Amino acid sequence: MRIGHQCNSLPLAGRAGQLASFKANTLAAAWTGVQRQEVVCKRLDDNSIVQNNYCDPDSKPPENQRTCNTEPCPPEWFIGDWLECSKTCDGGMRTRAVLCIRKIGPSEEETLDYSGCLTHRPIEKEPCNNQSCPPQWVALDWSEKSDTIPRPQKNGRMKNECTPKCGPGFKHRIVLCKSSDLSRTFPAAQCSEESKPPVRIRCSLGRCPPPRWVTGDWGQCSAQCGLGQQMRTVQCLSYTGQASSDCPETVRPPSMQQCESKCDSTPISSTEECKDVNKVAYCPLVLKFKFCSRAYFRQMCCKTCQGH
Repeated sequence: MRIGHQCNSLPLAGRAGQLASFKANTLAAAWTGVQRQEVVCKRLDDNSIVQNNYCDPDSKPPENQRTCNTEPCPPEWFIGDWLECSKTCDGGMRTRAVLCIRKIGPSEEETLDYSGCLTHRPIEKEPCNNQSCPPQWVALDWSEKSDTIPRPQKNGRMKNECTPKCGPGFKHRIVLCKSSDLSRTFPAAQCSEESKPPVRIRCSLGRCPPPRWVTGDWGQCSAQCGLGQQMRTVQCLSYTGQASSDCPETVRPPSMQQCESKCDSTPISSTEECKDVNKVAYCPLVLKFKFCSRAYFRQMCCKTCQGH
């Protein structure tokens, strides 16, 4: 709003019973204005205004005009509308434009420094929406891929008790109902169930390796002297260590192999009785296939091999 100044009214005496007077008529209230001199026809006896045809038109003085309020208009504050608050709750700030403006024409104005306006400067920002925000869901980090629900450690991070390294599974996370400043935890019922983030999602870390044959250590040789056999375990296991039947038989490692134990080469004393070991039933075959030249068979089938 611009406040102008009304020009003074100055009475003038006219001729032929006429009275002329200045009448203020400010065309522009905030910059240079104009005053016009209005001429009217008045009665001489009671000075009342009558129609102009009662006066001599030749004696009518001209209607003059002059400028007024030529001094510069004083600056004033321009105040814009408040902008939207920076936060919807928990206290934000809103701002507005405040300028020092001076009118210098009907459609022209200039912006001055704040010191140009002498009145108190209006505020440009103020607090807003100071009410507390409602509780909100806060989701912790996802766990590793898991087949079980993980439990948070003391530091709030996730500890996964079962972490398959491949194949399909699920990832879990903890979702809490917290205050907007995260300083307090509320019961889940105080947060909207509709906006709750998911606590479990499907995941996959790629295809699992196929089952494979796993062998144990070789056992002792079955013979105390000479040739014998030794055994070991051969299992088909999955990548998790579980028994499987999907290993190809074509690449199955052997579970038995031939072995040979070192025999004692000390000749049999003449005082010792030369006899076949009772538990050995193949001594005739040893003689037939000419194995008596071997120390082990000669010791086990001493009587049969004697003289051969």
